[in-house]
Amino acid sequence: MSSVPFQNSPANSPMGASGQPSKTSAIQQQVGEVMGIMQNNIERVMERGERLDTLQDKSEDLSQSAGAFRRGATKVRRQMWWQNMKLKIIIALVVCAILLAVIRTSSIFFLVLFEVLY
Repeated sequence: MSSVPFQNSPANSPMGASGQPSKTSAIQQQVGEVMGIMQNNIERVMERGERLDTLQDKSEDLSQSAGAFRRGATKVRRQMWWQNMKLKIIIALVVCAILLAVIRTSSIFFLVLFEVLY
């Protein structure tokens, strides 16, 4: 006789007495499927965490770049404002010089005209 009683009995085989899988093997199969699904889910969560970390790093880099861009844009805007203001001042001075020249010439013209007429 064998040392393990009922080792080959229908209750211990993967197939039950009726020829269908036993409850134990069905439950083990379900547990195996659930474990596979859970391992897959854990892998997905880990990959998602890695992607989130990468996204957070990129977001921080973008934030720093945006700050640098803002500072640079403000500096350029001020430089352009001063350049525009200098150009306006130069144009105003040229217009004043032309007006002074015209007024001086016209006043000399009228003085000469009055001397000739009188």
